[in-house]
Amino acid sequence: MPRPNCEDYRQLFVNDTPLMDMRAPIEFTQGAFPTSLNNPLMSDDERKAVGTCYKEHGQEAAIALGHQLVNGEEKARRVAQWKAFCETNPTGYLYCFRGGLRSHITQQWLKEAGIDYPMIVGGYKALRRFLIDTIDQVAQQPMTLIGGNTGSGKTIMVNQLANGIDLEGAANHRGSSFGRYVTAQRTQIDFENALAVEMLKKQASGCRQFVLEDEGRAIGSASVPLPINAAMQTAKIAIVDDPLDVRLERLLEDYVVRMQRDFVALHGEDHGWQMFADYLEKGMYGIRKRLGLQRYEELLTAQQLAVQAQQNNGSLAGHDAWLRPLLEEYYDPMYTYQLSKKSDRIVFRGDFNEVKAWLVEHTG
Repeated sequence: MPRPNCEDYRQLFVNDTPLMDMRAPIEFTQGAFPTSLNNPLMSDDERKAVGTCYKEHGQEAAIALGHQLVNGEEKARRVAQWKAFCETNPTGYLYCFRGGLRSHITQQWLKEAGIDYPMIVGGYKALRRFLIDTIDQVAQQPMTLIGGNTGSGKTIMVNQLANGIDLEGAANHRGSSFGRYVTAQRTQIDFENALAVEMLKKQASGCRQFVLEDEGRAIGSASVPLPINAAMQTAKIAIVDDPLDVRLERLLEDYVVRMQRDFVALHGEDHGWQMFADYLEKGMYGIRKRLGLQRYEELLTAQQLAVQAQQNNGSLAGHDAWLRPLLEEYYDPMYTYQLSKKSDRIVFRGDFNEVKAWLVEHTG
């Protein structure tokens, strides 16, 4: 595949182009792109020292300090890392914050090592601006929401639709008190970047109207971008009306089976089971005030007994004792109330397959 023009930001993201981020680690941690890898020109401390020097003594002195701080064996080690990236990713690009001095120095050192590697015009700032503009533009396109009580499979359906946009997937959080995954939630910037890249890919495949899950303003610690959230307040809604037992099966798979498996896979048998139990208990603790103290204690005890039985003999049956009342007494009444304020926007109701078929016909 030929390289896209370095100013064609859309193609960079649609093609999952490898990107080498030359910014300091603290900058990368605050926000980066899905296909980027941090191979910084300077460490956090070095960047801080050079920045101070620049403010006090100007660019020439700052450049001299930078060369003084990164030289000899340390310079050779960093250049070797860059070379390895370039050789592994021959179709990639490098960037710094604005496509300025750090990018040019990196290119110069790579050329001295025998590699000519292109940089992104405008750097991280220009790429980030392009993704923010993408979100703004998508918010102006037609969208339909999938609604329904907890466990209705809304996220599953979004991912099965060619024009579905998975907000929770981009946030790496399922939105509820039990919504975290074993891996950390994305930062706000990373969430927005991942969301915008997903939108770009859908547009490139021909989508001109999108289907999203009916979400609140927040998904875990992340906030749905304001333009998307505003558009969602007036969007049409298709409601999934699946039976309680069907929804319980999905929650059992999501909250219990999958999370236990993932915790053990990541942390080992003993520690994984403990972290799984802690995850469930923290989820329950997060809604204790709405449940009331007595009911919270009752459901927490049922939950703990269920985890013990699951660990001892592999039985999942005990989880019904806390999952079922959680739906009937907490989640269902809450969503029914929220939906009552959106009743004028409901355009279709049915079970999972009926709603999916309707969305394919009317939004595909």
